[in-house]
Amino acid sequence: MDRTDTMPQGELTVRIPAMPGDANANGDIFGGWVVAHMDMAAGIRAAERARGRVATIAIQTLTFKKPVKIGDTLCVYTSLEKVGNTSMTLSIEAWTQSRTSRKETKVTEGIFVMVAIDDDGRKMSLPPAAV
Repeated sequence: MDRTDTMPQGELTVRIPAMPGDANANGDIFGGWVVAHMDMAAGIRAAERARGRVATIAIQTLTFKKPVKIGDTLCVYTSLEKVGNTSMTLSIEAWTQSRTSRKETKVTEGIFVMVAIDDDGRKMSLPPAAV
C-alpha cells in the first residue's frame, strides 16, 4: 500500500475525537481504539456497496505510523479496491487532525477484507454495482 503520506486517499467515512479514556499508560491513544474505528469505517463503506450486512473476515495488513494524541480528531478514509462475488477489499487510512491546527497526519493504514452476509450470518453474493 505505497500511497502518499501527504494527502488522504479515499472517502472520509468516520471522524471522532480521541479522549483521555481512550489513552494507554503512556498517554497515547490505544492502537486497538484506532483499529476499531478503522473497522467501523470499513463496515460502513462495505455495507453501502453490499446494500446490507457485512462482516470483517481479514485484516491483511496494518501499519501504525505515528501515535494518536489525546484531543486529536481521528479521520478515517476508505477506498474500495477490489470487489469479488461475496467479498470486498478496502484500503483504510487513519489520519489525525491536531486540536491546535487543521493539519492532518497519517497515523495508520491497512487493508481490510469484508464479506456480504445474509440475516443468518452466511456469506452471500454482492448485488450488481449501482450505476
